[in-house]
Amino acid sequence: MQFLIISGLSGAGKSKTLSTLEDLDFYCLDNLPEDMIPQFAQHCMATKSKYERVALVTDVRSGLTFEGLAPALEQLDRIGCKYSIVFIEASDEALIKRFKETRRKHPLTKDGSDLLAAVERERKLLEPVRNRANYILDTTNLSSAKLRGELAGLFAGEGQDHAMSVNVLSFGFKYGLPMDADLVFDVRLLPNPFYIPELKHHTGLEKPVRDFVFSYQQSKDFLEKLEDLLSLSLPYYVEEGKTNLVIAVGCTGGHHRSVAIAVEVAKFVSKLGFSTSIAHRDISRE
Repeated sequence: MQFLIISGLSGAGKSKTLSTLEDLDFYCLDNLPEDMIPQFAQHCMATKSKYERVALVTDVRSGLTFEGLAPALEQLDRIGCKYSIVFIEASDEALIKRFKETRRKHPLTKDGSDLLAAVERERKLLEPVRNRANYILDTTNLSSAKLRGELAGLFAGEGQDHAMSVNVLSFGFKYGLPMDADLVFDVRLLPNPFYIPELKHHTGLEKPVRDFVFSYQQSKDFLEKLEDLLSLSLPYYVEEGKTNLVIAVGCTGGHHRSVAIAVEVAKFVSKLGFSTSIAHRDISRE
């Protein structure tokens, strides 16, 4: 079981961190008091099939102090729960700007403290937690997308080279563009099996159609250049924090060329280490 304890400064990005981890298939829990962490861990360990990857946030909202967290961590050690602490921080200036922009109240201003004093007090209060952290992420100059990218790089999951999943979709332009497509490639420039009587009623999933499409050098050249583009661009999408990408390949009717090319694209993307799925939107249309 992967067990992450998220803590850090208010306004630094703990909520965004938790939502990103949820996208990475973590079971997420916000604002858990530190004395409840061992009980929750025991419950997760007893039902491993449901809680293989867990992330929880605990911070000053639940009255966190080093004295309260230390016994909880010791108890985690005793029950054999391996854990990592992720600490999220930012500069005072960045935190104050965020609070002013959102007009949210800092949890430590309830006693009448001004915002800067509350930030400084919280930083000092959480210093022992920061000192025990396995990962420290400074979000001062990180956009939300960059933060997602950082987290994906750290916690994509065992057996996954990349956190982003890629859906490859073939379609027919005559039926309209896929609304959820991120990248659209038009293969209507390739020789069309539709005009070959013995191939007209077959699809790009069948060997005769595929052999016809790739018997032409322009088809091979097109696929080679497309693979070069994907090799370059997909890692940048991951870096920007994208978790799902839809690559749409279209021909006129969505039966022949787009299907054959989409199959090869999906094979290539999978070899790059991405979780890949493929669908043929219009293959069954007459």
